[in-house]
Amino acid sequence: MSATRFETSSLTTLHWVGIGLAAITGLIHLALGITSPNLLFVLAGLGFFGAIVLLVLDFRRRLLYLTGIGYTGIQVVLYFVFNWPDVLSPVGIGDKVVQVALIALLVVLYRRESGVDGANPGSSSL
Repeated sequence: MSATRFETSSLTTLHWVGIGLAAITGLIHLALGITSPNLLFVLAGLGFFGAIVLLVLDFRRRLLYLTGIGYTGIQVVLYFVFNWPDVLSPVGIGDKVVQVALIALLVVLYRRESGVDGANPGSSSL
């Protein structure tokens, strides 16, 4: 049985920014889940940290980007659905700003690794 190793040498500045954004929204969700208490928030927060681990393990990154876009996008939409018309919570809006930035970054990473933007595709595959 081989040891699982983190693979960080291929991570770019964009990857590290994405890790930071995912950690911020993950911490917000964990904090809300613990103080509420709300298991769905805890699970959402753990999902972001799980994605960070998968990224540094170099686990099917293109698929991870696509999944992250959907996962995060659904959370943005559900925030407005469940909180309408009282959507102006500073924590909630701040979290959505972080999440929209994360989605944009994931789109850029996916396009780069898919060769859509003219760059050479990465070694990871779906």
